[in-house]
Amino acid sequence: MKLIGLQGILTIVSHLTFIALAFWAISALHIERLMSVYPRQARVVIVMLSVAIGYGCSSFFLDFINNVRNLGYLL
Repeated sequence: MKLIGLQGILTIVSHLTFIALAFWAISALHIERLMSVYPRQARVVIVMLSVAIGYGCSSFFLDFINNVRNLGYLL
């Protein structure tokens, strides 16, 4: 049971870390300057893009770790 809880915590921390990293990277692009007519919508676009990209990268990272762990079953 502790292993499942630990995996849950690792997943949440990984998702939040990658979302924050994606938000930091996308914010550096200053998309709101390109959308000067709709600045509030630009902020929403930045948040939604960072969630989508961060979640995708985190899922890839966690799946990669899981697949590496499963390589031991080949032997």
